[in-house]
Amino acid sequence: MLSINVAVLLAVVILVRLRRRTQARSRSDEKLTVVIVLVFGVLIAPTSFGQGILNAVGQLAHSLSQTSSP
Repeated sequence: MLSINVAVLLAVVILVRLRRRTQARSRSDEKLTVVIVLVFGVLIAPTSFGQGILNAVGQLAHSLSQTSSP
């Protein structure tokens, strides 16, 4: 039996949707893309990959806030 990881499937859908030209997107199309990306984020958040991304973004934000402080 073939099993498809939903997060991988959503990642492919996101890549296909984002490859389209910006001018060709309607407002509802952009809203649907945002919803798909949010669902993707919720699916990968508890994984080790999601935690790695969270840590990397946190370190980047921390370093940016340190460099911009007087």
